[in-house]
Parts: sequence; structure tokens; C-alpha cells
Amino acid sequence: MSPTSAAPARPQPYTRDAFQHILPIATRWMDNDVYGHVNNVIYYSYFDTVVNEYLISQGTLDIANGKVIGLVVETGCSYFASIAFPETIDAGLRVTRIGNSSVRYEVALFRQGGEVAVAQGHFVHVYVDRKTLKPQALGEVLKVALQRILG
Repeated sequence: MSPTSAAPARPQPYTRDAFQHILPIATRWMDNDVYGHVNNVIYYSYFDTVVNEYLISQGTLDIANGKVIGLVVETGCSYFASIAFPETIDAGLRVTRIGNSSVRYEVALFRQGGEVAVAQGHFVHVYVDRKTLKPQALGEVLKVALQRILG
């Protein structure tokens, strides 16, 4: 970046009403780090949890025997406030783009009952054949489930 380039604007926290699916997640003792708050890498496990819980609950992901699986090809997170065990957080999930073989999910983490995200980010899955790892078109059942939370 040159000295005259402006830094990108910091994202503003999302609000709860922007998310169609909310999953409560209990923090665990082991989630805290030596600084007394949930370690940054754990936030990604919360993202993974809400995405996969939604897919499983909609009958679109068979983790043991499905012929098609979603691989994470991109992810990112912005942090606004810390959380710590023993809090329960609410993970909000929405879809912002549905491609031929890929999906962009956005996730926000809220204090239980809170209205403003303490962290938010995105997750891009590319759906591939489990054996060959070649991209596969999204199935109709998956597309319908994704459209339910399209924001």
C-alpha cells in the first residue's frame, strides 16, 4: 500500500435482525485462552458449527455417506468485543451468494439475546464430489434450503 492509499474502512457490526437462522452455542472452559477470553481461532469453530448444524437440520448434509461435501475455500472474521466462558452466544447465519457449485455464508456472533454482533465473518463452501474432489452443481434440496436463509 502506498503512503497515499487509504486503509479499507472497518466493517460495522451486523444486527441480529439481518439473520434468518440463529443457533445458541455454549462456550466451553477450554475455549478461553490465557488472557481470559475466547481465543480467536475458536470463533471459526462456531462459524463451522452453525453452518453445518443448519445443513444437517435441513437434510442437505450427510456427513458420513454423502456423495457431495462442502470444502471451505475462503473465510474471514472481524472482532468487535470479546466473549468468555461461561457465556452462551447466539450464532446468526445467512447466505449472501449462491453459485453453481459454491455458497457464501455470513455468520455473526451475538451475546445471548444481544442485538449487535461481537464478531462476524464469512465462509465460502465449494461443493465437490467426495472421492474425486471435483466441483459439483448444487442439488435442488440444498438450493431450497439455502434460499430460505438468503439475505
